[in-house]
Amino acid sequence: MLVVALVVQLVLGAGLIVVAVNGFPLVGGGSDGGGGARAGTVAAGPVPRANVERFDELRAFAWIRLQLRYGQRPAGSAQLRRLAEVLRRALRGRFEPVTGHPGLRNIVGTLPGRRPAIVVGAHYDSEYHPKGFVGANDSAAGTAAVLELFGSLRRAGGTGREVRFVLFDGEEEGPGCSSARFSTCALRGSRAYVAAHRREVGEMILLDYIANKGVRLPHERSSDRALWARVRAAAKEVGVGAVFPATDQVAIYDDHTPFLRAGIPAVDLIDFSYRYADGLQDTIDKLSTASLDAVGETVFAVVSELRAD
Repeated sequence: MLVVALVVQLVLGAGLIVVAVNGFPLVGGGSDGGGGARAGTVAAGPVPRANVERFDELRAFAWIRLQLRYGQRPAGSAQLRRLAEVLRRALRGRFEPVTGHPGLRNIVGTLPGRRPAIVVGAHYDSEYHPKGFVGANDSAAGTAAVLELFGSLRRAGGTGREVRFVLFDGEEEGPGCSSARFSTCALRGSRAYVAAHRREVGEMILLDYIANKGVRLPHERSSDRALWARVRAAAKEVGVGAVFPATDQVAIYDDHTPFLRAGIPAVDLIDFSYRYADGLQDTIDKLSTASLDAVGETVFAVVSELRAD
């Protein structure tokens, strides 16, 4: 689950009011807990085709299918730990324990280079409720994109800045944590990662709801505007500018938030109008390879540009 943050002041450290209420009505009704659609969404046009071929959307989509075969994957579960071994090998990476949360592990793969590093991240755990939730877009899609970006950027070669591909554990709140306590008992992996590595990171790009059909990714209001401008410029360069409209959506408390609070420029790529969030209908038939490709090609382009800085 994600939590809507109403920004009272533009400076994040000066105060966010976190509205930790499931299905908060100011963003279209949220989820009904049983797979209902979000109300008040706006139909988007077709997703344009990128004019480059550097990100393999079919291979990324196969990674979504593989994750869903493990079923519901809440933090600390046996099935998530089995999946984590597969994801670690795909990233040629390592596990990092989530401090203060025994059994939880972030997964980190790296393309070496000079620091400060660029972090490309997603969470790989799923909601523990409702029973049977598989989280195709939240966040098997983001995880799949991170895996394929690692592979595509590695194959492209080149030198420059270090890039870290981080899959966060424990993004979702666990059993016994009410929505009202989301800010203290969720985002466990990203908070631990920032505490350990804040001085090593220059920018952070988070991938969350990115593969739904007709995806549109307006600026998430707490996201760093300068980094967001670079994302939009990269999208235009690869021919998918329509996916990143020049509009704002609400601020969202997500895995980029600990980075922002540490003074690290970060953006959250998330289509918060996604109708099936937090419900049983967040399944693979709601997703699109075209959407996944548009986001993947954009992030490939902006990371390549940042590496050259």
